[in-house]
Amino acid sequence: MPETCLSVGLAQISPVWLDRKATTDKIVHWIETAAQDGCDLVVFGETLLPGYPFWVERTDGARFESGIQKSLYAHYVTQAVSIEDGDLDKICAVAQSKNIAVYLGIVERAANRGGHSVYCSMVYVDRQGVIGSVHRKLMPTHEE
Repeated sequence: MPETCLSVGLAQISPVWLDRKATTDKIVHWIETAAQDGCDLVVFGETLLPGYPFWVERTDGARFESGIQKSLYAHYVTQAVSIEDGDLDKICAVAQSKNIAVYLGIVERAANRGGHSVYCSMVYVDRQGVIGSVHRKLMPTHEE
């Protein structure tokens, strides 16, 4: 039996924090780089797109009636990924054009949940640019 090999790239990059468009462009660049380097699959970290809500633990994020918290959260939600709205279309297109599969950690604004809640989700895009799965993290960790 012939030996099968899968070349995997691990892209440990930072987001352009809470800027979905700029972070998507950065991800596309790193997908292209991984494909050029011969990877069959490239993997990105949790909540890369559009970034982790680190401010919660540094700004008394449990104050639900705080104007600052409401403002930060509202911006966070607008920058979250809506798969149904095509927010991952550029990533799917580059996966297809470069014949590379992608695992990407996103903050998902799920339309089928009203669009007001966000989830840490892991998206798999196959080499044909098709989203094969979306795994939502349903139990938040401490500060989430």
